[in-house]
Amino acid sequence: MEFLQLVEKLSNARGMSGFEDEVLEVAREYAKDFATFKEDSMRNLYIFPKYNKGNRPLIMLDAHGDEVGFMVQAVKPDGTLRFVGVGTWNEKALSSSRVQIKTSNGYITGIISAIPPHFMTEAQRMSSVTYDSLSIDIGATSAEEALSLGVKVGAPVVPLTPFNYEENRTLLLGKAFDDRLGVAAVLQSLKLLQNEKLEADVVGVISAQEEVGMRGIKAVMENLRPDAAICFEGCPADDTFTPEYLIQDRLRGGVMIRHMDNSVICTPRFVEFAEKTAEEEGIKVQMAVRTGGGNNGAYVVSANGGTPVIVAGVPVRYIHTFNCYAAMEDVEANIALGVALCKRLNDKVIKGF
Repeated sequence: MEFLQLVEKLSNARGMSGFEDEVLEVAREYAKDFATFKEDSMRNLYIFPKYNKGNRPLIMLDAHGDEVGFMVQAVKPDGTLRFVGVGTWNEKALSSSRVQIKTSNGYITGIISAIPPHFMTEAQRMSSVTYDSLSIDIGATSAEEALSLGVKVGAPVVPLTPFNYEENRTLLLGKAFDDRLGVAAVLQSLKLLQNEKLEADVVGVISAQEEVGMRGIKAVMENLRPDAAICFEGCPADDTFTPEYLIQDRLRGGVMIRHMDNSVICTPRFVEFAEKTAEEEGIKVQMAVRTGGGNNGAYVVSANGGTPVIVAGVPVRYIHTFNCYAAMEDVEANIALGVALCKRLNDKVIKGF
């Protein structure tokens, strides 16, 4: 499986929080020749490269496998579906979007619908969009018909956005780039490290349920005791709406190394080490200080008595929407940084963090 094919398969995989199975299938297929696996009941996948030696410091490469989605709450008498959000969405941008609903017979297509403007009162036009005012239409005309299609309460729902790659501009378009681009970076980094001389062991983790409160990584850190961690992320690009002097996550700007966000202050000495490594290796990076957001590093940094952590992100435009843009050069820079750091990390360096 070539790397671009890996990215496509990961983006197209349906993996709302708690339902990450398809993502893990792709990861297992890609890494089967150089790693062994362990999976827990939360759908966290642990990837152990065969080139590890043991009795060396352990570096964890983490990316979450889940994506934001929705869940069916009820079937209405008219055959449409009431639903709730799983993860953070902008409800105003949901109407008319195509979705995939898991049924007992496989996935079916639906449309997030709202009252047509022809029938809206002035008050409705001015009111906020909420899940109460939206529904998913699957083309049924009754609850009985909807139920006959295999729709059930609790069914996961994800965007229907086929992946596309514009080769002439090396531009990626698809869904779930948060955090399937991070998953791709973990897998490719582990593969490339086969040919390197390391002074530490590495473990890849595809963690579950990050989008609903970083739940999976809590189980991971009870099962692993890494000495340092790199959290690969898909991070919201800010270059289309932010004043020039404040842009810190620009498309084609390279890896975003995060100092802090609303959930974590990343290990300062590790951040400095990563920035210096990038400079010496000629890897494009952009340093960011965020006042919102969150990621798995927030739990990792304080787990097991404290674990040095950095967050290395790929800029993604229109994150947590149905259509995301990212640049392949930024994905490749993220991988290059991960590989370079793993080559330089050893017991002495890590203890200096």
